[in-house]
Amino acid sequence: MPLQIFEQRYLDLVRSCTREGTGFGQVWLAQGHEVMGAGEGAQELGLYGTYAHIVDWDSLPNGLLGITIEGGQRFAVLDSFTEAGQLVMGEVEMLEQQPCFPLEPEWQSMLDVLSSLERHPHVQRLGIDVDHEDAWQVGYALVQLLPVDEQIKYELLGEDDIESFMARLDLILNELGGVEQG
Repeated sequence: MPLQIFEQRYLDLVRSCTREGTGFGQVWLAQGHEVMGAGEGAQELGLYGTYAHIVDWDSLPNGLLGITIEGGQRFAVLDSFTEAGQLVMGEVEMLEQQPCFPLEPEWQSMLDVLSSLERHPHVQRLGIDVDHEDAWQVGYALVQLLPVDEQIKYELLGEDDIESFMARLDLILNELGGVEQG
């Protein structure tokens, strides 16, 4: 996922991660001033997130720092607090990696959509490496690439049952494709 970094707190985070060879947690912000506008509502973080690593960085033509991150292991947010520089920190519990699950024949259409998306130059620039035989990886890649609301993406990230995950993803693809549900 490409990101543009301009706030000092995130520049400091990137500098720290690069210097220490660590990643950082990416958590959905459900409510707060970044979402609602300055001074409107208390910050509310999601209950889980993804541990991300910076895999590339560059100075962008607009003068901002561009980084590309790659998501890894999911985690549960146990507690969070805001540091003096407004960087949100937290205590997390790493969740078990989803075991590889074979792509069932009824999910082939999802792989077809992903394969089509992977041929697009923008997606190729992302360098996404997906095991096409692993239903979780196919599903997660689609969730990342599809133009759906962030709350839906967040809810799918929290799904632990592959059957339910793929059924919801299939509904989303049908809605995006204009297929009526019966």
